[in-house]
Amino acid sequence: MYKKQMKLQRIACFLSIAAGALVFLYVLGMMTDLYDMLYTMVPVPDDPSSVKVAGAMIYYDMQGFNRAFLRVAIGLLLAACLLFITNTHSRRKYYIGNYAAIGIDAVANVAAAIWAHGQIAAFKTQYLTTVDFEQLARRLARAGTYTESTFWFDAHLGVFAFALIAVILLVACAVWKQSLMKNERKLIEAGKAANA
Repeated sequence: MYKKQMKLQRIACFLSIAAGALVFLYVLGMMTDLYDMLYTMVPVPDDPSSVKVAGAMIYYDMQGFNRAFLRVAIGLLLAACLLFITNTHSRRKYYIGNYAAIGIDAVANVAAAIWAHGQIAAFKTQYLTTVDFEQLARRLARAGTYTESTFWFDAHLGVFAFALIAVILLVACAVWKQSLMKNERKLIEAGKAANA
């Protein structure tokens, strides 16, 4: 039984680091479409009168969030690395450090998912309600970079679903490990009592 549990805990740890890397890549790619479409529509970001398309300032409005989100993604990667630093991926018996690493990783991923979803949903609403897509389409007709797609706003749902699945597996492995260790202690105590 321990072999199956250890295999699952190893998979869960690697999924956790993959989830952190996926969030990191998502953060880097999230602004790509907005950059292609809106960067040139605001020649002077400090001068609102220079805006060529209504709503184009969302690109600059999202910069602070994007920087913070990048820091969060790096934090998620570091939290996942903590699982490997404490040997959670290969340890037969968990110690307090292993439980702490699992807790830190789980809390970090859940908190990041809640925070990012709230922010991204608000920016998606701003994007859909303030950007003048007709005017933008006319200005970008020759450039070929125009899209009304909200793919990058919506992709966070899949990214964080993957991260939360990794968290659920980690927590399930910890509970299973605790159960196995408890049963093992009972067997050892029963063996000692029989020998006495």
